[in-house]
Amino acid sequence: MLKNDYYTYRVTWSVDDNEYLGLCSEFPSLSWLASDQDSALNGIRQMVAEVVADMKSNGEEIPEPVATKKYSGRFMVRIPPELHKELALEALEAGISLNRLASDKLSRIH
Repeated sequence: MLKNDYYTYRVTWSVDDNEYLGLCSEFPSLSWLASDQDSALNGIRQMVAEVVADMKSNGEEIPEPVATKKYSGRFMVRIPPELHKELALEALEAGISLNRLASDKLSRIH
């Protein structure tokens, strides 16, 4: 296993495989099937450790764990001009910025 393993893991049930599926968000192409949740988690963690070791030995760039990344809080979204106008009007009528309106709407989704 990795010494400081800060990667994001998830275990879910796979209906197709009739087993638990271990996944790692930073390595979306990897997965591990097992009959119980603990084995699925241990399996994917071991697989990630082996892949990271292989990547290191080959001088490849290793994905940074989501948990340790720094986020600015800014991202750009492209939307149709009609929607942009509609949202700008909604923000204007609410007396808030378009940025605030978009942030409020996104926070309700989460």
